[in-house]
Amino acid sequence: MTAASIPSPAAIRQARADNPRMRERDLASQLGVTECQLVAAHCGFGVRRIRADVEKLLAGVTALGEVMALTRNESAVHEKIGVYEKPVSGKHASMVLGSEIDLRIFPKHWVHGFAVEKGEGDDIRRSLQFFDAAGDAVHKIHMRENSNLEAYEDLVAILFSPDQLDALPVAGPRLVQAANDPGLRADLEGLRARWSGMTDVHQFVGILRDLDLTRRQAVELVGSDFAWRLADDAVPALMRLAANEQLPIMCFVGNGGCIQIHSGPITEIKPMGPWINVMDPTFHLHLRTDRITDVWAVRKPNRDGHVSSIEAYGADGSMIIQFFGKRKEGTDERPDWRSLVEGLPRLERSSAA
Repeated sequence: MTAASIPSPAAIRQARADNPRMRERDLASQLGVTECQLVAAHCGFGVRRIRADVEKLLAGVTALGEVMALTRNESAVHEKIGVYEKPVSGKHASMVLGSEIDLRIFPKHWVHGFAVEKGEGDDIRRSLQFFDAAGDAVHKIHMRENSNLEAYEDLVAILFSPDQLDALPVAGPRLVQAANDPGLRADLEGLRARWSGMTDVHQFVGILRDLDLTRRQAVELVGSDFAWRLADDAVPALMRLAANEQLPIMCFVGNGGCIQIHSGPITEIKPMGPWINVMDPTFHLHLRTDRITDVWAVRKPNRDGHVSSIEAYGADGSMIIQFFGKRKEGTDERPDWRSLVEGLPRLERSSAA
């Protein structure tokens, strides 16, 4: 879509008024704009631009009290209700380490921010929404009935941007490295040596960076002693088993700017069309299973033995969702989690793997 063919802010606002029940992401796609452009079009109409300053946000976010944190990607939405406890700011990475809201934040991807109000009278829904340079949402904070609205307005005032324009330029396309690029096999021995030598799972990111691999490429190339492909329905099966056994898990959903983590059991599993949903009191998960193209069980060595994860990927090679067994740092993983992972049905590796 060219800049000349993008709907004007007024046209976007009219489309929103004509489709009040449609989700922003779906309406934006229908209009051929990004979700960020759709929100920006409402500046002056219930929306205020704010700076996407992670350090200042984290300095004031705890005072909001109970809120709902939302992080999503194209195929999964992760929602947690709680307080932003124990925020830790950093230039390259920040964290929130609360008992309910647990985040890993990468500030360079936080480019646009908005304070959004919807509704009328006593039914006004307020949120802080942040987007990357491509116009995709990286994180949203939704106020709840008992949130501190005075602290919310104080935080908006601190972050308020002098730029209140209602238009944004067209975002460029994302480039994704193909998972089956034959050139990626050049340092297979190096990958296996580095993988087998891990003493901490956090070393994995450095291995990918040094070998110029994506996560999806690495799990396909490393070999079945460290990663093996599972049946296509492995994720719903895992969720049902974890719920039935009340097995505490860790569930990660992220994008380039934020990863959000649930730690604990899951209970209410509700399929709905292509979606599988968790609808627990403080944790909601919405996952499009039809967008999962492959699922892998992954084993990473550490100083305590090894850690097992289940990882689901989309057609572009990006990770949709990841699961671990809940564990404390410095302890081996739970044997019931390890048994669950190893008991999920496997697929035969292709001859190209």
